Amino acid sequence: MKSIFRMIAAVVAVLVIASCTISYKFNGASINYDKVKTISIANFPIQSAYVYPPLGVEFNQQLLDIYVQQTRLRQVDTGGDMDISGEIIEYSQRNKAVQADGLSSMVTLTVRVNVRFVNNTNHAEDFEQQFSASADYESTRQLIDVQDELIKEIVDDLVDQIFNATVARW
Repeated sequence: MKSIFRMIAAVVAVLVIASCTISYKFNGASINYDKVKTISIANFPIQSAYVYPPLGVEFNQQLLDIYVQQTRLRQVDTGGDMDISGEIIEYSQRNKAVQADGLSSMVTLTVRVNVRFVNNTNHAEDFEQQFSASADYESTRQLIDVQDELIKEIVDDLVDQIFNATVARW
């Protein structure tokens, strides 16, 4: 009798486990691939008062890369099921911390972008929003010496913010 009960319990356990499916998405993307198959991402021109040309190249490339690497969306030049466009509207530095002698000890480099997102399969998700990211450096260093390193850090942050707002919904 005990062996029959164990056998039934084992079969029930196997059926319960087999009927449960768990899906993990480590990139956080929540895209309905039955409806959304393509994405178009326009180059973001730099429209800030101060222009650092490598910023535009780095930002545009990383923005394209994150969607290619973390989604199954096919990139098209225009008219994608999802469309992302915008511009880099700020590239600035500001003094952050002041020492006892009145001189700045830290400087903050800030980049701000304006993003227009259109989901042509669900216009309720459309938005226009500004995203901003910053990085600090010591005022004893020149911007030209740290700029490329800071741009990489700032662009990584901006691209993650945009990805999360458009397809991860975080």
